[in-house]
Amino acid sequence: MIDEPLVLGIETSCDETGVALTRGFTLLGETVASSQAEHARFGGIVPEVASRAHLEALLPTARATLETAGERLADVDGIGATAGPGLAGSLAVGLAAAKALAFALGKPLYGINHVIAHALVDQLEHGAFEGPVLALVVSGGHSSLLVVDGARVEQLGQTLDDAAGEAFDKVGRLLGLPYPAGPHIDRLARGGDPAAIAFPRALTRPKDLLTHRFDFSFSGLKTAAARWLEAARDAGREVPLGDFAASFSGAVADVLTWKTIAAARELGLDTVVIGGGFSANSQLRDLARERFGAAGLTLRIPAPRFCTDNGAMAAAAGAHAIRHGLAPSGLDIGADSALDPTRLVA
Repeated sequence: MIDEPLVLGIETSCDETGVALTRGFTLLGETVASSQAEHARFGGIVPEVASRAHLEALLPTARATLETAGERLADVDGIGATAGPGLAGSLAVGLAAAKALAFALGKPLYGINHVIAHALVDQLEHGAFEGPVLALVVSGGHSSLLVVDGARVEQLGQTLDDAAGEAFDKVGRLLGLPYPAGPHIDRLARGGDPAAIAFPRALTRPKDLLTHRFDFSFSGLKTAAARWLEAARDAGREVPLGDFAASFSGAVADVLTWKTIAAARELGLDTVVIGGGFSANSQLRDLARERFGAAGLTLRIPAPRFCTDNGAMAAAAGAHAIRHGLAPSGLDIGADSALDPTRLVA
């Protein structure tokens, strides 16, 4: 195993082109180029637009990262590039670049699991994991509970329909908020009462816990929010945006934290990592700190800059894979939008 490897990370799973360089779990430099503004006018991600944006941004972001880090490409020990899940076209752009670099430099390539990387990036801020950790990964496309124990990853639960961030975007459209809606709903929620509207908590009833103990579902919550808005508008009532946002956001945070604590207790784990774009939500962060602290759990949650998609997560995952002796991927690796959630390296 290489001591403190120099790892180049490439992330192109959706609408951010991220490139980063790490020395082990020390971030040396990173650059992120987002095409979010191009998608906003369509109200959501347009895959072809995302792929073309990656093609245009990849080389400039890579050059900027190397310049910031003050390192040479030839000195890289390994390359970590997101292989899935994500948009097939976007993933293919990043993987093609990573393969070309790996071949030209004669360096190992690690096709990284995007979901697991959202948890592993925390090691850049709070140090290497000591023993197994419980990871809650919540984003626009994923809501997953994982156990990360070195090279081994086990999935305890996942979303059965809408992910947390996806539900926020759909409800945001009903409110006429810009895409992505998460930050806007979060801002509105800070001035509202989370107990004002009794929104449902899916998959928390005793009968649900028999078959979906650690799974999530936010489609019903989204529908309940839509019906509440429709009823209020039909009755000519003014929608209390702060209370509505706080109640909706609170329902999501309640289920996420409740199920995570239940999993930690059942498995005897004392450290929880929260990652993914939705982990930047202030209501989730506040509730997690309060509840996890009361439950005697250590909470690791990275700064918001590491929550959204970025090259640092791919580099951190590559460094983690090297540290734990995982074999690199072959150059014939393909993009896999449905990559096995327990497989760190494709």
